[in-house]
Amino acid sequence: MRRAIITGGVSGLGAACATRLAADGVEVVTFDIAPDADFTVDVTDSAAVEAAVAEVGPVDILINSAGIVGPNKPLWEISLPEWQKTFDVNVHGLFTVTKAVIPGMIERGWGRIVNMASMAGKDGNPNLSNYSSSKAAVIGLTKSLGKELAKTGVIVNAIAPAVIETPMNAKTSPDVLAHITSLIPMGRVGRAEEVAALVSWLSSDEVSFSTGAVYDISGGRATY
Repeated sequence: MRRAIITGGVSGLGAACATRLAADGVEVVTFDIAPDADFTVDVTDSAAVEAAVAEVGPVDILINSAGIVGPNKPLWEISLPEWQKTFDVNVHGLFTVTKAVIPGMIERGWGRIVNMASMAGKDGNPNLSNYSSSKAAVIGLTKSLGKELAKTGVIVNAIAPAVIETPMNAKTSPDVLAHITSLIPMGRVGRAEEVAALVSWLSSDEVSFSTGAVYDISGGRATY
């Protein structure tokens, strides 16, 4: 049985991925700041992350789903601490967990890493410059890491959702949410289980000739 770590695995997209991968027969281990996670760990705490990964044992699949939206306001109104917090969770936390699992994956010659990016990281959403920038960083990291690991058996891809109905998006201001939903040709927000279905494939043996890629799941919203 393969083992997966899912960060942010207690709610939203992470929880949907946990449910789907468990149904696929994967042993799922959740990392989250919520007390009912398998490991209550803050991904911004590198020492805690490294200790938790070591305790979990061999990891075959990593789903980097922990994330925050951050401030909903123009860039010039964002404070440096607000800016840093968004990057600490969305980029630095992803880096820390990913770095901790890669050596074991390389050693075993098989691994699947799926990073949650966003359409915001491609298009840039107004009044979400902090979030958009952090997700653009996730896309860049995915593309670089996919090339670095291309001959190791470890595959790295990202998903770029448009608006998905999750607790995280419930905290997005209504006007921002309305704007980004209006950009979706299907005229609706996505469902977490729809994202989880794509994650299931990207975590499997069936994905074998795709790495460093970004998969839109956006109801048709795309610019490239």
